[in-house]
Amino acid sequence: MLEKRIESLIFQARWLLAPFFIGLIAAILVLMVKFFKSLYNMIIHSLSASSEQTIVNILTLVDTALLAGLLLIIIFSGYENFVSKLNIGDHEDRPAWMGKVGFSDLKQKLIGAIVAISAVELLKTFINSQAFTGEELMWKVILHLSFVASGVLFALTDYISERGKNLKAQ
Repeated sequence: MLEKRIESLIFQARWLLAPFFIGLIAAILVLMVKFFKSLYNMIIHSLSASSEQTIVNILTLVDTALLAGLLLIIIFSGYENFVSKLNIGDHEDRPAWMGKVGFSDLKQKLIGAIVAISAVELLKTFINSQAFTGEELMWKVILHLSFVASGVLFALTDYISERGKNLKAQ
């Protein structure tokens, strides 16, 4: 009897994560406001801005869109993996990966998005390289390479784990 109550409580505790995902939706709205503010500023200053500044502004928009997409992946997969299935049926706009992304896939999507965001930030840095010291540039490259290495290591550990499961199944 006590065991069933504890297990039920633990199972119901998953709903404590729902407010976090709602908060991430609010974060996407904040990003959208920042995106349109950046877009507006880029448009009104487009005639006076240098080519380099225009490229940096565009990369900022790309960076913001990538971050919003990353948050959406976290919301969809996190909710479905830890809280409840999304009951939207076979809606025509349902992403193909939705409902099929496991924890391992989520890690890969996250690190892929982080590497992409880091690459955009690094590109922005190199376009404005005169604003940074050689040491700052070096650390930015090292940080980016650590994200890339983390992604490769995540993929490798998932591959080894999956291969081990397949060998045991045979």
